[in-house]
Amino acid sequence: MEMTGKDVARLEAAAGVIPAGTRIHVTFLDNEDLAMRVAAAAAVKRLGFTPVPHISARRIKSQAELEEFLTALRGIDATENVFAVGGDPAVPLGPYEDSLALIESGVLKRYGVKHVSIAGYPDGHPVIATDVLWSALERKSAALSKLQLPGVVLTQVDFDVDQVLSWLAAVRSHGVELPVRVGVPGPASVRGLLGFASRLGVAASATIAKKYGFSVANLLGKAGPETFIRDLQAGLDRARHGVVQLHFHTFGGFKSTAEWIASFRPAFKKDF
Repeated sequence: MEMTGKDVARLEAAAGVIPAGTRIHVTFLDNEDLAMRVAAAAAVKRLGFTPVPHISARRIKSQAELEEFLTALRGIDATENVFAVGGDPAVPLGPYEDSLALIESGVLKRYGVKHVSIAGYPDGHPVIATDVLWSALERKSAALSKLQLPGVVLTQVDFDVDQVLSWLAAVRSHGVELPVRVGVPGPASVRGLLGFASRLGVAASATIAKKYGFSVANLLGKAGPETFIRDLQAGLDRARHGVVQLHFHTFGGFKSTAEWIASFRPAFKKDF
């Protein structure tokens, strides 16, 4: 699951329905500072979950700033798992032009990082060419292998299950064998889902929306990911798609997402 630095109270309210050890990602937003991010990771740890702090490469102003953040995380025993992502700035604010540069710097491993998540884009990226995305994914996977760091590919949300399945097969054909966690939005209003998709540059046509389980004409309605998850599971072939798991975005509500997962899990006959 995923939270921001401002979601500590929401995490505490939902803790009772989240299984111990669940990986909780802590985002790296430009309107939150180091102390807020570290406090959120500490709350995740205190509540019995696994913190996965995000590190936004292009937002890091210097190696000293990166090391300050990692030192603070190490102080609360929260450096084992991180998500290395490029970040939104078009121009890097410091020495790291992308997440590959961050990984290849070797700094992460020196501070006790043992597992690195990297980004994947089944629906493409609004400003990055497809061939560049594939090259980046291959190079990041190779860099992690060279450093003997295990990792996972964490995907952007995509409402089109057929596109996700095709992309997963393409990931393997590009020689990337890392497990993949498919990004899934928790239950949310249709208006919220469409707004989320728009911000990310993700396609949400009427046809794709219907396949996912909502109508773009009913903005006041609510939709969960059950149809998408069942269709994804039904289409998965371990030999072709490798290890596939889920990552829930909680913009529709942290507790409501946790409760939805808890209620859906017993009815789901096969784990990813």
